[in-house]
Amino acid sequence: MQKNKKLNLRFRFQEFLLIILVIASNIMLSLYTGGFIVNFKKVGFTIFSTVEKGISVVTTSVKNSVTAVQKLAVLSKEYEILSEKLKDYELMQRNNSTIRKENARLKEQLGFVESVQQKTIPANIISRGADNLHTTIIIDKGSKDGIKKNMSVISVQEGNVGIVGKVVSVGYITSEIMPISSINCTISARIQNTRDIGLVSGNGSEDASLSMKYIKKKVIGDLHFGDVIVTSGENGNYLKDIPLGTISKITVLDYDSSLDIEVTPIVNFSRLEYVIVVSNTEMKETNDASQNVSDDNTENNGEVK
Repeated sequence: MQKNKKLNLRFRFQEFLLIILVIASNIMLSLYTGGFIVNFKKVGFTIFSTVEKGISVVTTSVKNSVTAVQKLAVLSKEYEILSEKLKDYELMQRNNSTIRKENARLKEQLGFVESVQQKTIPANIISRGADNLHTTIIIDKGSKDGIKKNMSVISVQEGNVGIVGKVVSVGYITSEIMPISSINCTISARIQNTRDIGLVSGNGSEDASLSMKYIKKKVIGDLHFGDVIVTSGENGNYLKDIPLGTISKITVLDYDSSLDIEVTPIVNFSRLEYVIVVSNTEMKETNDASQNVSDDNTENNGEVK
């Protein structure tokens, strides 16, 4: 048994020695020829190239991440700048829209002013007051601008001309208007189509309808919803044929020989900003001047002849 163990040990030593000799010979051969059974150069290249590639991938990934963050910051800044420009653009568009609407309103007023022969004075509403059922409107024109008591006050809204009221008090730079909605306001008016005459009164509120009285029951067949009510021009308190409103309701009262007619005002008082004060008697100065020029030309022509 001991002999066999010695043989085994000897055999193992011989195998170990053989392995050492093979490795040594390969090392010597590789040093002499540059080759080896196991090519350490290739193995080393593979290992280092793999490590280098990994480092390159990580570096590239980090670089791309940093670049992406930088681009995101730039895009965020550009977005803020564009958002501010968009706000400025939207504000400019709103301002332009407001200016266009303002110009349209002024053109409407100018068109009416040019269409009438009477003296006209444009004015802005600067305040409104309410004393129980007596509503008033204050404008920024007074006696220094030619405003006089009892002048008609007119508005042009969306192409529609309508009576606002009349001047009841005049200061030097401001005037007070009694609107047609006032309970103290009564206007001689006609139904435009039939020319029947009656009286239109306010009910004390700008949001309330007007009331028309003294229209005989016998004409009810000739009346229709939407018929226009206009000023009659009688008594010289208002210009003639200026719209007051339209018929919105007709009630027959058994105890009254007249109809009770509800009238919706032409003027939207809640949106009223500008008015035109019109003289009931005075003509435009430009017309007078033109007439004088025409008369002078006639006289000159006569002299030449």
